[in-house]
Formats: sequence, structure tokens, C-alpha cells
Amino acid sequence: MTIYEVNLFVDTAIADEYAEWLKGHVDEMLEIDGFQEATWYAVENDNDAEEHWCIHYRLDNREALEAYFNGPAERMRGDGLRHFRGRFTAERRVLQVVS
Repeated sequence: MTIYEVNLFVDTAIADEYAEWLKGHVDEMLEIDGFQEATWYAVENDNDAEEHWCIHYRLDNREALEAYFNGPAERMRGDGLRHFRGRFTAERRVLQVVS
């Protein structure tokens, strides 16, 4: 199993609007071949200017993630930028389940 982790740092002024958009975005991600499920975490932080959320997408395998990177990733990332450019940042990493 592969975990695709996306950490989001969202300006609190737009956090509610962003969260509403993000719900649909996550649903759309789960329609992509190989994506099994997603878990959305609120990350505790001391920065009152932003919300920190972490999304874990569980995928069948690394090949499914590569297919995403080589296919719909640019469109999916671009959608958030079109709506909220400059009001959030995203960091991503890939995790492999060991045991």
C-alpha cells in the first residue's frame, strides 16, 4: 500500500471556503483509478493566521500514484491554484507501508 500525503496550510480568512472546496476535491481524487480512501486530519498548530490540514490518500500501489502524477495531477493541483492562489501552500510526500 502507498500513502500519498498532502499537507495544506490555509489562510484562516478563507479556511471555511477552502474546506468546502476541499471536500469535493477529495471526492474527485477518490474517483481516480488506484485511489482507495482518504483521511483528512486537522493538525494542531500555534499559528492563528492559518489552518493546517493533512490528507492521507491510500492507493493500491506506487504504480497507481505514478499514473496519477503522469495524468490528472497537474489538472487537480491547478484547480486549487485557480480558486485560492496565494492563500494556501501545499507540501506533499509519499509513504510506503512497511508493516
